[in-house]
Amino acid sequence: MPTDREILECELLAVRCQRGDRAAFGEIVAMFEKRLFYYLRRICGSEADSWDALQETWLNVFRSIPKLRDQRALPAFLYRTARNVAITRLRARDVLFDESHGQQNGDAAWTDDGTADFENAEHVHHALDQLPVLQREALTLFFLHDLSLEQMAEMLGVAVGTVKSRLHYGKAAMRKIVSKGDHDGRATD
Repeated sequence: MPTDREILECELLAVRCQRGDRAAFGEIVAMFEKRLFYYLRRICGSEADSWDALQETWLNVFRSIPKLRDQRALPAFLYRTARNVAITRLRARDVLFDESHGQQNGDAAWTDDGTADFENAEHVHHALDQLPVLQREALTLFFLHDLSLEQMAEMLGVAVGTVKSRLHYGKAAMRKIVSKGDHDGRATD
């Protein structure tokens, strides 16, 4: 969750950009580039596609930041722009957005002792890569970018209930993948 200071800093940077201050845009890039790249990496699948999507995101942001009405919403605006770029690129490649993928076994994903192995970061990232895009995106925003359900709903343009559903099914699918120990190949249904 961004602090009040970070929100104020984002607001001031957005205002400076809207007044034509190119240095402010550079500061925004420096502040958000790593976070946006990581977010795009979770959605796009490959590092090369993620870098391409990030560059396209920055171009779109540069063109549209003068139209940003609520400067305090700069972070949500950046993530929404990155998401739109990634989704457009995935649709062009005919990647399916199946929200129901991974729902069959729900809570049966727990191991025999009632726990799941989320200690190994490599296994978690591998499992994330296997999830449908919409679930992977929700888990990334919630856990790795620390956004609230309301912020996620606003950014994704969906209801809070939809965000909760994507998180629920995404977590269940993650448990299933991690508990199966399938760390080398894609999960199959």
